[in-house]
Amino acid sequence: MAVEVRRTAEGLELGLTGEWSALQLHPIAEQLGALELGSTRRVLIDTSGLTRLDLSAAWTLRDFLRRARAAGAEVSFRGAPPAQLRVIDESLKDDRAAAPAVAEHGSAGAAEEAAAEARALTVVVGRYTVRAGRDLVQWLAFFGRACVTFAAGIGRPRGLRPISVTRHVYDTGITATPIVALIAFLVSVILAYLSAQQLRGFGVDIYVVDLVTIGVLRELAVLLTAIIVAGRSGSSFAAELGSMKLNEEVDALIATGVDPFEVLVVPRVLGLIIALPLLTVVADLIGLTGGALLCRFLLDMPLTQYVNRVNEAIAPTTFWIGIIKAPVFALLIALAGCYHGMQVRGSARELGRLVTVAVVQAIFLVILADALFAVLFLKMNI
Repeated sequence: MAVEVRRTAEGLELGLTGEWSALQLHPIAEQLGALELGSTRRVLIDTSGLTRLDLSAAWTLRDFLRRARAAGAEVSFRGAPPAQLRVIDESLKDDRAAAPAVAEHGSAGAAEEAAAEARALTVVVGRYTVRAGRDLVQWLAFFGRACVTFAAGIGRPRGLRPISVTRHVYDTGITATPIVALIAFLVSVILAYLSAQQLRGFGVDIYVVDLVTIGVLRELAVLLTAIIVAGRSGSSFAAELGSMKLNEEVDALIATGVDPFEVLVVPRVLGLIIALPLLTVVADLIGLTGGALLCRFLLDMPLTQYVNRVNEAIAPTTFWIGIIKAPVFALLIALAGCYHGMQVRGSARELGRLVTVAVVQAIFLVILADALFAVLFLKMNI
């Protein structure tokens, strides 16, 4: 039985049980239609026993409620009315009748307005969640296709396009060396200066070398280099591939039987994976040099003492921790730039938007990966 009927002195109590769906619509309508409402003054409905209520069954319940009210009965629910009834009422509600109702009921209208705003917020959050999930699936599919293309090219001498990879190593690595070196030098000098200002009061100036060495080798060199490369090369990848998409050059490659991932994506990814660790080594050397110069002129520390302290401060894993991070950061930056470049459609405005998204996403992924590496190395006690 979908409806349990109990007659009381005050009226009629209905207990809705089980699954109310379109498949059970006919017996539910028969049970509700068989109820006599002629002398009933009050109808109390209990929905706590429902396991499911779809819109078809809710519409049948709504027709019964209208029939009960037309017969002069007062209808109420034990607990909150089903949300499906509210959805149906809002769908059929006339906007011109809504304003007088709000003015008449006052607080009830304010509650309905608050509920409507909450539902609108839920819709927005759900829409963004679905969109984020769809983007994640597409991103993973892009990464998987790049991996498959790379694996297929290993067995062929020219499958990985060594000339193209070399050009991208030059574009993303060698040409970026001056700006990376400058940033590494300035940041290491700032770090050493601030450390010296704080530690000088405790008489432990020597630990400035430890802070600079560990900070530069483990974190700052690779992280700052990756952020610079994300803004420089990540945007370049997205702009180049996006322009090719707008000019239909990618479609021309496909029409001639050439895999665009083999020609455009994989060489850029490999080139950046090779270039970023080399840039990290350069940033390490320049950063340590900047710390040495500041310790020499600010703390009057001889260069030999600085070098000896650097050797004492460096653990066997300190240098390699930064180097291990570099290929992972390079992979994230290259994939973000190439993915958004291949997503360009329609107009130059879309190109500019996706280039911006590529840079922001690449920087976010780099910082997220660095945080995960920090937790991992902490758990490994290295």
